[in-house]
Amino acid sequence: MPPTPLPAARGTRKARRARPLPDLQLLEAFVAVCDAGSMALAAQQLGLSQSAVSQAIKTLEAELGIALLDREVRPAVTTHAGRVLRERATRLLGQARNLVEQVRATARHEHARIHLGCVDSFAATVGPRLIRALSGSAQQMLMWSGLTPTLTEQLRGRELDFAICTDSAIDDPRIVQRLLFSESWVAVFPKAHAVPGLTSVRALSDLPAGLPLIRYSQRSVIGQQIERFLRHIGVQAPRTYEFDATDPLLSLVASGLGWALSTPLCLLQSRQYLDDVVVMPIPTTRLGQRHFFLLSREDEWAGLDDHIARITRDVIRQDTAPAIRRAMPGLPPDALLCPIEETP
Repeated sequence: MPPTPLPAARGTRKARRARPLPDLQLLEAFVAVCDAGSMALAAQQLGLSQSAVSQAIKTLEAELGIALLDREVRPAVTTHAGRVLRERATRLLGQARNLVEQVRATARHEHARIHLGCVDSFAATVGPRLIRALSGSAQQMLMWSGLTPTLTEQLRGRELDFAICTDSAIDDPRIVQRLLFSESWVAVFPKAHAVPGLTSVRALSDLPAGLPLIRYSQRSVIGQQIERFLRHIGVQAPRTYEFDATDPLLSLVASGLGWALSTPLCLLQSRQYLDDVVVMPIPTTRLGQRHFFLLSREDEWAGLDDHIARITRDVIRQDTAPAIRRAMPGLPPDALLCPIEETP
């Protein structure tokens, strides 16, 4: 049989449960009444009704088991216990406010280390500028790159603080998703097999004979998204070459071994091949874009997540989009597009 708890131990636990801590809001109401000199003025300062303030004082007195105000005097004055409580409650409330501000400041500015995960094309193009812009937000920043499924699992497991991914289908209510920007699919052909401008997405079905489609692999999100797009526009192409990354995919296109669907950001990442290929915009259609999202855990970063989203969009508009226009001047202005942000 397990040993019987000592009576003194049981009594101690019961006594602790019988002594609840005072509610800070009740203390705030009491101090406000003392400072203002009346319940009416205190209610006005707190944005409450006078009856709510009066009830708060009565509740506090009931919890403490002692009168705090002498109501036989008009206006009511503090009892001896009330004067002691006012002094100590004022100090306690100040410490509580300082605690909140310190926690917020720590979350906002004093991070010892931030782990940021990004898909490869983002890390290689937007990443350096973003890190430079965020250098004042943390003592140390670590950027990991990889595929979206891996990054989202690392975020769930708290290996990452933030993740920038290309899939919003995250089945986790604790994860907040913010749209950062979108980019349109583009067709990439070898210079020797360049085709006339694509006037419709259906024209992708009428490609030069013998020019296979070089794909991103199905284990990557971009590969899955392109397959959905191809099915949507009714393009069927045999499976020949598949790659996880843009470099080997684009090297085959540059060598004349096939054509591919990609995005401006991916092509900017592998821009060493751009002189040997032709990049053609595809007419806008449903599923004709891939979207980038910032993922973070809800209510943990005191606005730092919004700051990262804002800085990312600034980098896209001021640096990445102009670089894409210089490298691929034939693309339309909306090939890389940030959402319109609401002014606070």
